[in-house]
Amino acid sequence: MTKINSVMGPIDTKDLGFTLMHEHVMVSASGLYDSYPDLLGPNREERATQTLINAKNAGIDTIVDATTFDLGRKAPLLREVSKNSGVNIINVTGWWLDVPRFMVGVSADQMAQEFRRDIEEGFRGTDIKAGLLKCAADFEGVTAPLEVMTRAVAKVHVSSGLPIMVHSYPAGQLARRQIAILKEEGVDLTRVKIDHSNDTTDIEYLRWVLDQGCYLGMDRYPGRFVSPHMRTTTLKSLIDDGYADRLCPSHDCICLGILNQHPDGSLPQEHKFSPGNPYQYLYMKYEVIPELKTMGVSDNTIHMLFVDNPRRFFEGI
Repeated sequence: MTKINSVMGPIDTKDLGFTLMHEHVMVSASGLYDSYPDLLGPNREERATQTLINAKNAGIDTIVDATTFDLGRKAPLLREVSKNSGVNIINVTGWWLDVPRFMVGVSADQMAQEFRRDIEEGFRGTDIKAGLLKCAADFEGVTAPLEVMTRAVAKVHVSSGLPIMVHSYPAGQLARRQIAILKEEGVDLTRVKIDHSNDTTDIEYLRWVLDQGCYLGMDRYPGRFVSPHMRTTTLKSLIDDGYADRLCPSHDCICLGILNQHPDGSLPQEHKFSPGNPYQYLYMKYEVIPELKTMGVSDNTIHMLFVDNPRRFFEGI
């Protein structure tokens, strides 16, 4: 088995268990948790811990927390929540979409050095180390600053062997450009997961991505734009086409987010994304897996989706 970095320290891939491959404990902005924590509401750590305890009690063993620096990563929070809930949390290094103007001009080599330190030494001020890499682009395409981040992530992959998760925009078939960049940098595409892929029902495009060797993150549930049922129908179609061994369903759930004040001055109990997914990390258990079973998907295949595939993605086999 392979050792990978979790926020509690190295763990064996055999101990991952039932794994959700794209989630978030908290999404905000870099430094917000320390500087303006009340924007996230009261009892932040307790709320996050209880949500993950509920997940653990229902059989969720591990989550990949896809929160980068620019999404407000707070590594000590992740460690506390993991310790108190019993859920393994694997955090990323790399970059999402928010590249501030004063960073324009920073090179891929410079960023690769920073990301490498997150893996080898730990996130600054901690000994908590990243377990995988992340890069991103969205509807505006792979902009020049985001290409720098993508190439930086690719360079660290080549030197470290860590896998890469890629925030993508399937409605624009953006992975075609992202994969081209990764190939130019020498990335092993079998160690790449193209995320948010169930934001489209374009099976031909999704097959093309899979045929490059990549995994697909079918990781927006319930999601928007595409109904939950059609997301599951697309997942079932890819299973039937023989791609079950490279599909990773998940939610892209956010546990803690900024609470937006109501016009009357009161604060909501939940952030704005919560009502769309009342089950949080358990939508898979309560909705998606039962529907897959009614479609004829076997228990062995479901085990593959949530246990075998995450393990093999990290192991590189």
